[in-house]
Amino acid sequence: MYLEVKDVKKSYGKDGSFIQVLGGISTSLERGQMCVIQGTSGSGKSTLLNCIGGLDTMDSGSIKVDGTEIFGMKPNQLSDYRRDNLGFIFQFYNLVPNLTVRENIQICEYIADDPLDIDELLETLGLTEHQNKFPAQLSGGQQQRCAIARALVKNPKLLLCDEPTGALDSKTSRDILVLLEKINVKYGTTMLIVTHNKSIKNMVHKVIII
Repeated sequence: MYLEVKDVKKSYGKDGSFIQVLGGISTSLERGQMCVIQGTSGSGKSTLLNCIGGLDTMDSGSIKVDGTEIFGMKPNQLSDYRRDNLGFIFQFYNLVPNLTVRENIQICEYIADDPLDIDELLETLGLTEHQNKFPAQLSGGQQQRCAIARALVKNPKLLLCDEPTGALDSKTSRDILVLLEKINVKYGTTMLIVTHNKSIKNMVHKVIII
């Protein structure tokens, strides 16, 4: 298995009062699969994604990505793990406002060992004619496409998407999900997506309910 999650537990709290968010979840994902995590608000979807992404720590359990165990990694090791293995897409685009579309993507190209071709990415995501524009000149959907390109240019082993359509209208949301499916097929990118959008169920290889 490419991603292995075994008995992961996570609680939050202080002063002796804790709330368990993840109560021992286990799941797995094969290389190249596109998977969605769904569940009610507060069920721990984003927490699980953050633990897999090394953005949050787990209390116990095991998470392996391509055979690498991340539980117990030190901060500098987690930083290397994120840089070398992962791409992140969030609800908010977090683009650098004074950089063009192309320059925003190049930020991640510079730290990648085996980057994808930017011009091909721009074409795939429908951004070629917008590559010299600044974020303020783009629609919400175009900004999210830029954020997707920025995450993909690293050629990540695993793409983690936390509510990637949460700030978009229904039509644009559907377009972004279709685009992620297209990317999965074209590049074979392994994807783990948190979203409330039910239409994605027909696009993915696996659905995880927590």
